[in-house]
Amino acid sequence: MVSSADMVLTRQGMRFAGRLWPCSIGRGGVTTRKREGDAATPAGVHAIMGMLYRPDRIARPVPWAQPIRPGDLWSDDAGDGRYNQLVRAPYGASHEDLRRADPLYDLVLLTDWNWPEATPGHGSAIFLHRWRRPGFPTEGCVAFRPDHLRRIARAITSDTRLVVPWALA
Repeated sequence: MVSSADMVLTRQGMRFAGRLWPCSIGRGGVTTRKREGDAATPAGVHAIMGMLYRPDRIARPVPWAQPIRPGDLWSDDAGDGRYNQLVRAPYGASHEDLRRADPLYDLVLLTDWNWPEATPGHGSAIFLHRWRRPGFPTEGCVAFRPDHLRRIARAITSDTRLVVPWALA
């Protein structure tokens, strides 16, 4: 059951907090069979589990947000014991740098997709983050205009979930 606290993906954008927010999803569309590397956004109801931000670029958006530190990485190697977890450099397995040169991850909301207990091959983390430009697809995450993302981050509560309807798949 969808609640008024939820973010609900629609074909027109993300419905949340009484408005419709433009957003981008994975270039693979929405799927009910998420796999590593498919660039699809998984259908389902996903809890918002955390928030990360770049303290050298933006102010802490909410008191519970955690800073992205130099050396923070995200393991995306399905064969790695720390798959789909926050790890620290140096790190030998395949990973994504959370402290990017571009502003894509200046603010990141973490969902519970295949996390914290990851099933290898079911896809790495699904984040809510800044978009590259309007309509430009992601690798499976949901992306927003930077000022919209900041407003969304301030409006979420412990009850907020990301709802990606199966009907969009």
